[in-house]
Amino acid sequence: MSLSNLIQNWNSFRTRRPYEGQYEEAPYKWAMVIDLDSCIGCNACTVACYAENNLPVIGKERFGKGQAMHWIRIERYWGADEAKATEFPERGAEYLPMLCQQCEAAPCEPVCPVGATHHSPDGLNTQVYNRCVGSRYCSANCPYKVRYFNWWNYPDQAWPNPLELQLNPDVTVRSKGVMEKCTFCVQRLRAGMDKAKTEGRILADGEVLTACAQA
Repeated sequence: MSLSNLIQNWNSFRTRRPYEGQYEEAPYKWAMVIDLDSCIGCNACTVACYAENNLPVIGKERFGKGQAMHWIRIERYWGADEAKATEFPERGAEYLPMLCQQCEAAPCEPVCPVGATHHSPDGLNTQVYNRCVGSRYCSANCPYKVRYFNWWNYPDQAWPNPLELQLNPDVTVRSKGVMEKCTFCVQRLRAGMDKAKTEGRILADGEVLTACAQA
C-alpha cells in the first residue's frame, strides 16, 4: 500500500465517528451534565481541577501572554439589560464552565500528525503525552479553545521543595513542549472500573465523579 493510501485510510478511520454501533461492545460511555441555571461562578470546580490534575499556577504575567494552563475556566456573559447588570453585577452575569467537550468527532484528532490525541473505546478524547510533539495543531483546531501548551518546565517552578509532596500521585506531571487538556478525570474512572471489575460488576451511574463535579 502506498503512503498516500495509508494516510487516506488512517484519516478516514480517525474521522468516521459517530457511526452506528460504535459503543455496542464497550461497557461504558462516559458523559457529564452541567446545570447552567445552578452555576454561580464560584470557581470551586476550577480549584478542584488544579488540585486533582497537578496543574501549575503560572502567574498573571504569563497568563497575560496567553500561556494559560487551566483545564476548566468560567466564562461570564452579560445580557442586554445593562441597567440590571450595573445595579446588581453579581446577578447580571450568566456563567458558563468551559472544559473539553469530549467531542464525538473531535476536530482536534485528525490534525495531530502523530496521533497523540485520539478517541478511546468508552468515548473520551484522550491525550498521550509521551507521543505528543507539540505541533499545537490540535489547539488551533479546537473550537472551544480548551487545549493548552506547556511553554515552560513548570514542575521546577510551580512546586519547589517540599511543595511537590502535594501532587496527586495518580496523575502524571507534564513536561515542557506537550499539549494537555481535560481528561475527564480518567484516573478516577479507571480506579472505579478496576474496583468494580474486582467485585464482578460494572460501575453504576454516578458512582464515580470528576473532581469538578464533586466540588
